[in-house]
Amino acid sequence: MPELPEVASLREFLAARLVGRTVASAHALAVNVLKTYDPPLTALEGQTFTEVARWGKFLDLTAGDLHLVVHLARAGWLRWHEKPPPAPPRPGKGPLALRLVLAEPEAAAVDLTEAGSQKRLAAYVVRDPTEVPGVARLGPDPLAEDFTPEAFRALLRGERRRIKGVLRDQSTVAGIGNAYSDEILHAARMSPYKPAGGLSEEETGTLYAAVGETLREAVERSRGVAAGNLKTEKKSGMRVHGRTGLPCPVCGDTVREVSFHDSSLQYCPTCQTGGKPLADRRMSRLLK
Repeated sequence: MPELPEVASLREFLAARLVGRTVASAHALAVNVLKTYDPPLTALEGQTFTEVARWGKFLDLTAGDLHLVVHLARAGWLRWHEKPPPAPPRPGKGPLALRLVLAEPEAAAVDLTEAGSQKRLAAYVVRDPTEVPGVARLGPDPLAEDFTPEAFRALLRGERRRIKGVLRDQSTVAGIGNAYSDEILHAARMSPYKPAGGLSEEETGTLYAAVGETLREAVERSRGVAAGNLKTEKKSGMRVHGRTGLPCPVCGDTVREVSFHDSSLQYCPTCQTGGKPLADRRMSRLLK
């Protein structure tokens, strides 16, 4: 799933290519992709892009007085064509979900695609991005200037959830998903099962620093990378996420995994849990 650093890179990629260009045609090919009906997708036709913004893990393409807001979900992605494909898009069982064709004299096309059987890619045509429920409930952006140590402490105060879940909650902090929450907790040398509300002042400061450093490093690694290579770049920068069974690059211990019904987390026992392997989530406790 694209998270804040990848979406930030996609925003830059699209801003450099879309701003000042006009939509010639817009087609929704997957029945589930478009979550709004008024205004229709075709209302974008003839509109000129003026801005590309990011809200957490959402992309916001402004064309005229309309916004095409996109959430790529777990298996969605973006494909840029320097020239529009010669054959018109057709609904079907393939990965193509939505296509925007840009007008001459510099015709090009943007495809939204989604692999797999679970179709969660979402596109919204709205007059205000806050009309999108997922955008409206977003918490603060961890790379914003007002995301201060004091603001972070206030978010964690009174929390009863484990810190892994808090970091992933988009209404608490926008843009962090499963992968970067693993990386942040590894950088902070903190167990993903640690209660968020029980962190000391020192631990909160360490975690705050890890959030900023991890995300900023990932954003810098992604900057300028072509859209088609971002997934590979993301994987190459991971220290624990997606590295089950491999040595931790910090201490050499074996990276371990806890599996859930639809996801998993990875961590280093030596760096994060005092050498103790975490129990399966279903057991809800540490192995003694």
